[in-house]
Amino acid sequence: MKVLKVDHIGIAVNSIEEVKKLYTDILGLLQTGSETVAEQKVTTAFFPVGDTEVELLESTSPDGPIGKFIEAKGQGVQHIAFRVENIEQALEELKAKGVRLIDEKPRKGAGGAKIAFLHPKSTFGVLVELSER
Repeated sequence: MKVLKVDHIGIAVNSIEEVKKLYTDILGLLQTGSETVAEQKVTTAFFPVGDTEVELLESTSPDGPIGKFIEAKGQGVQHIAFRVENIEQALEELKAKGVRLIDEKPRKGAGGAKIAFLHPKSTFGVLVELSER
């Protein structure tokens, strides 16, 4: 498995409109896009920082993963995503090494990426996303 870079850091928020002011007005970042991913019950907004991005995540439903995360832990960092060269191969290698996977096969993520999550019980409490673009 080849990790190419930190792709993005996902931050769960109650309101993208409210929180994005921090990133645009105060930190001076530009928002490059927003997208709703219906399958994941989430709306995303991206703010590039150098070679990586901050991804704000707003739940479109209280029973979605982000809605549940905010209910349990409040707003904040929800995951870190690593860009990999070949996500299918990476998942096979990780599974062979005994890493617990949330996604055995990649699914569609924001921006057309293929994504898959590793279970936090195998990653010392951190939700790790793999991303291939």
